[in-house]
Amino acid sequence: MTLRLRAHHLLCMLTFAGKGYTPAFVESYKAIVKRLNDGAAIELVDGPDDICMPMLNDITCHCHNESVRERDRLAARDIGLLLSGKPLSIGPLRLTGEDIATLRSAFQNGNIRQACEGCEWYELCTGIAQTNFRGCRLRHPL
Repeated sequence: MTLRLRAHHLLCMLTFAGKGYTPAFVESYKAIVKRLNDGAAIELVDGPDDICMPMLNDITCHCHNESVRERDRLAARDIGLLLSGKPLSIGPLRLTGEDIATLRSAFQNGNIRQACEGCEWYELCTGIAQTNFRGCRLRHPL
């Protein structure tokens, strides 16, 4: 089954080490990363995705906010320009192990982090990147 991911979650998954908003969110995210590690197909979507699902019934859910949509726009632009010279578009997406290595290097250097500005997880992700992504659950190749 294809995993539905929004663009900024392509950045989040680079540093996911098992922390998150709620225990249910973390368990769901772990299962998603396991599926990615097992080779699941990816479909880039506009709006809430499979990672958002455990949050969508919460009244404080931010997944529909315009600020999050702007994160997606910035991530799609930066990731796409890095990997293919043009912003990512909605639809099927293939990421290779080489792509993940390229994304992690650019993330570590701060070259694709504009979408991360203002995120409550910014410092955690920065720390993980500074340790060369030690403890991250996403392996490469995908």
